[in-house]
Amino acid sequence: MSAVDTLRILVTDDEQGMLKAVERVLRDYTVSLPDMDHTVRFQVETADTGEEAVERIKEQRPDILLLDYKLPGMNGLDVLEAVRPLVNGHMLTVMMTAYASLETAVTATKRGAYDFLAKPFTPDELKGTIRKATGHLILTRQALRLAAEKRQVRFQFISVLAHELKAPIGAVEGYLRMLRDRTAGNDPAVYEQMLARCLIRMAGMRKLIFDLLDLTRIESGQKKRDLTEIDVRKIAELSIESYTPDAEERGITIALHAEPSVPMVGDAGEIEIVLNNLVSNAVKYNRDGGKVDVHLDRIGDTIRIRVADTGIGMTKAETEKLFNDFVRIKNAKTKDILGSGLGLSTLKKLAKLYGGDVTVSSEPDVGTTFTVVLRDAEQEAKEE
Repeated sequence: MSAVDTLRILVTDDEQGMLKAVERVLRDYTVSLPDMDHTVRFQVETADTGEEAVERIKEQRPDILLLDYKLPGMNGLDVLEAVRPLVNGHMLTVMMTAYASLETAVTATKRGAYDFLAKPFTPDELKGTIRKATGHLILTRQALRLAAEKRQVRFQFISVLAHELKAPIGAVEGYLRMLRDRTAGNDPAVYEQMLARCLIRMAGMRKLIFDLLDLTRIESGQKKRDLTEIDVRKIAELSIESYTPDAEERGITIALHAEPSVPMVGDAGEIEIVLNNLVSNAVKYNRDGGKVDVHLDRIGDTIRIRVADTGIGMTKAETEKLFNDFVRIKNAKTKDILGSGLGLSTLKKLAKLYGGDVTVSSEPDVGTTFTVVLRDAEQEAKEE
């Protein structure tokens, strides 16, 4: 259902007949803007002098000002000059005049006039001018609102990013000062441990940056996609191989359950991001001596990737917070586990890109299972 707006129109003219005629034409006039999902009605008010118009505008700025050029006292150009600081792009002025010269038109435009309506004009000409002004006004306001939302999102994003980087940068700086000042004594093992902690923190920041780049490329559509026939099993094997050293250090086993080949049409890099996020999380949030099972199935034109672990698990309330940007489950069990909070958000966006979705089931101290369903990219493109 389209939004219904009411715009205020202030008609300023010293001819009472003109004021009443304009009010009569616009009183029940409705403008439908289906492309902008808006229907607009009008509330018409009148003023018969420039001075009165200025006071009205100061009290409550109208959306559209129909302004006669030739007025007793302040003329139309004087009114434009007087209210210019109050308008700030939020009010459109249409000059009504039978005396417009090129010089007048240029001056009026410089002072903020949007359009001109030559007297005498017909009801249809008036409606056409109002329709044009209404469309421009609604479009401008939508653009301003989107710009404001964009600034707010950018502010929130930078704030969260700064917060996420503040702790690791502070930790690295602290360790480096201790190394420089030798405040931890003369035991080389202590300093080796500090260096190791610095490297861990740096690795966490690097992952945050890479995850952020993946996310922004996907959201902006600037990431070039190479859609070809790929084997998901081979990508899964490479992902498992990458995280096997970390798993073996903690006695975690990773098993792959799949047919010899699991074909699909997609971007190998995107599917690698999906599997890397799933496998790395399954190892990272697992218990020592646990296991990870990676299941791959092809059903019709869809691929199902299911990764189950025997890790620390999550409550239902915690799982409901997943998949948003920078969201990490923080509790006593996860406080020492580093992460960017972007991996699952990126995973969700990639699943949507393939016409699929990602779901999670989890139980505290039992384990977590993520299930990702992806459709062949070629099939998805055909249906769009």
